[in-house]
Amino acid sequence: MVKHKNIGLFSILVLSMGLVACQPPQAEPKAEPEKATKPAPDLSAKLIGDAEKLKIQLPDCNGKSCPEISLDRLNSNQSFIDEFIDQKILEQLGAMLSIEPEQQKANLVASEVQAASEVKSLANVQTPQIKMQQQVEPYLHAFLALDKELKTLSSAQQISLMIKPKILNSGQPIATVVLNSSSYLGGAHGAAAQQYYNFDLKSKKLVSLDDLLLPKQKPRLEQLAHEAFKTWVMDSKLADNVQDYEQAWKFKLSENYYLSKDGLILQYGEYDIGPYVVGLPRLTIPYTQLETVLKAQYLPAKVEAVASEAQPKAASK
Repeated sequence: MVKHKNIGLFSILVLSMGLVACQPPQAEPKAEPEKATKPAPDLSAKLIGDAEKLKIQLPDCNGKSCPEISLDRLNSNQSFIDEFIDQKILEQLGAMLSIEPEQQKANLVASEVQAASEVKSLANVQTPQIKMQQQVEPYLHAFLALDKELKTLSSAQQISLMIKPKILNSGQPIATVVLNSSSYLGGAHGAAAQQYYNFDLKSKKLVSLDDLLLPKQKPRLEQLAHEAFKTWVMDSKLADNVQDYEQAWKFKLSENYYLSKDGLILQYGEYDIGPYVVGLPRLTIPYTQLETVLKAQYLPAKVEAVASEAQPKAASK
């Protein structure tokens, strides 16, 4: 009985081994093809960022005459532009508000102490925003001192100040940042300004108006701008004729420019070419008039093609 049982178990084992041997071999798992990774886009040729507001502490105040101040700086992927715009903001503040020499000296000492502290402790990382907030602090004190002085004179006027940068062109053909500012610091009326800064991202340099021009084309640009000025005077009904207007407000070429989609914009400040009532005038010269004035890389593609076709071709032999 035991012998038959062992024979049965042996038979089942042999049968199982035979079945396993008859099974087709399992295919090796195929390795999944590696997905092609897209290269990270090169952002060095573009200006990407936005304005960030500086944190400013104002004393508690109620009423309609409380001072208002708003300061923004540029926070972008191009640190050299951020630093440049920071400096221009400080220059504007310096033109608007006076800082006492004693305060300037105290600021310098404080900056040196701060720098020494940073060298000793790498953990104390100072961001550009924090650094800028420290640099504008003296101007904030001057702003509040002015407000206090005006209120001492029984003035119920509300003083205000705003500076804010904005990216207009991201990099083709040049990167452009506009710095807008407005202020009312007492007196008959406030003030405003709009300054454009244009950069070549490859060379990391500021691009001036002269850099845009073909050789010996500055007089031609002045002529075109003067014609745009005459049209602006008459369209704005500022005088019966341009000759009379220029007795008081002479034309001059502005170096403050912006390459817009419509043409070269020449921006003027208050009182540059007109009275306060005209605000911040701007003259626009269409690209079609600038085909032989601007370098090819600063012209839109269509205008550049037309300009190239207009060039005289060498005679075929």
